[in-house]
Amino acid sequence: MPMYMFFVRTGAVALALVLAAEIVPGIRIDSVTTALLSAVVLGLLNTLIRPILIILTLPITILTLGLFLIVINSIMFAVAAWLLSGFVVETYIAAVIGSLLVTAVSIVVNRSVRATA
Repeated sequence: MPMYMFFVRTGAVALALVLAAEIVPGIRIDSVTTALLSAVVLGLLNTLIRPILIILTLPITILTLGLFLIVINSIMFAVAAWLLSGFVVETYIAAVIGSLLVTAVSIVVNRSVRATA
């Protein structure tokens, strides 16, 4: 993956985080720098921790027909906020809605970047 793709995806997630902070009550991001850092931390968590959680929770994920992945995504979102000062998620519902919004933007950006590459 070329380096510019990393920056495009990270920037898109940072913009999605800012959008989530504007739309969803209970999510706050203090600065653009915090949004960019949050996007990087979220990417690292999703790369390193999320696959382990998916494997550990595979039976419940199968029983819920994949809906438990929303719980895992919201946990990653909340952990990123917990790790960073300046990125606040006040409630679990805010984490769920914020993670759904960021996931939707990420899917759109990833598909459009893949289509142009």
